[in-house]
Amino acid sequence: MSSQTVTPELRDWIREQLQAGCRTDDVLQAMQASGWERAIALAALQGMLQDVEGDEAGPDGMPHIELSTAPNRLVLPDRTVDVLATLALPRVVVLGGFLSDEECDGLVALANSRLARSETVVADTGGSEVNSARTSEGMFFERGESALCERIEARIAALVHWPVSHGEGLQVLRYRPGAQYLPHHDYFDPHQPGASTILSRGGQRLATLVMYLNTPDGGGATTFPDVGLEVAPIKGHAVFFSYPRPDAATRTLHGGAPVQAGEKWVATKWLRQREFR
Repeated sequence: MSSQTVTPELRDWIREQLQAGCRTDDVLQAMQASGWERAIALAALQGMLQDVEGDEAGPDGMPHIELSTAPNRLVLPDRTVDVLATLALPRVVVLGGFLSDEECDGLVALANSRLARSETVVADTGGSEVNSARTSEGMFFERGESALCERIEARIAALVHWPVSHGEGLQVLRYRPGAQYLPHHDYFDPHQPGASTILSRGGQRLATLVMYLNTPDGGGATTFPDVGLEVAPIKGHAVFFSYPRPDAATRTLHGGAPVQAGEKWVATKWLRQREFR
């Protein structure tokens, strides 16, 4: 058993480093170089990261779902949604019945003829390209492109207390049998050469909402490998997760498991720091 104890002085030092913008990997490495055991250092770092994120993520500071009263259902202006599961780190909320069957079918119908092989962001340039890690087909709607998009975007804004203007347009993806998206982070690495181009359009991504437009016959879960969580893709359900810092310590590494049978259709909404242009 370790005899090391996390002191108030260490916690203060960690807080100062995080608030100064230091990467958690560098903070962890410095602690280990000073003699702290990795498990103790990591636990102290993760605990302080939660505290710092809580300070930064006030009611107007981050997209968030209001769960302070531990509600089982959320009453939104146009729909009541079930809270199926929550996780603190990473911050994950699984929602039941966020979309109606008709809304799911409507998004699929509007997107179907516009699908193309999905691309991923190229960090070096700020552009995008086809990548073997992502084997789906997809398309983007413009924000407010149709009455259906506008209604869903307004519902998302009410759910996460974040302006419609501060979000990207809805993206619809289709995964055929065997298609997947290997684990990745949704935030943009600010240290990459192309970051300034990406971030100029609306700042950093802060949160993601994935909405399931059908129920595949097998496979296709949204996975969070760092915490061993899998969210089943059930038609109309959704999963929300947020990441206050562009850092792996937020534990928001996630992926789309291979579809085993049938197809999987999802719609994704990314929330940005500022108005997205």
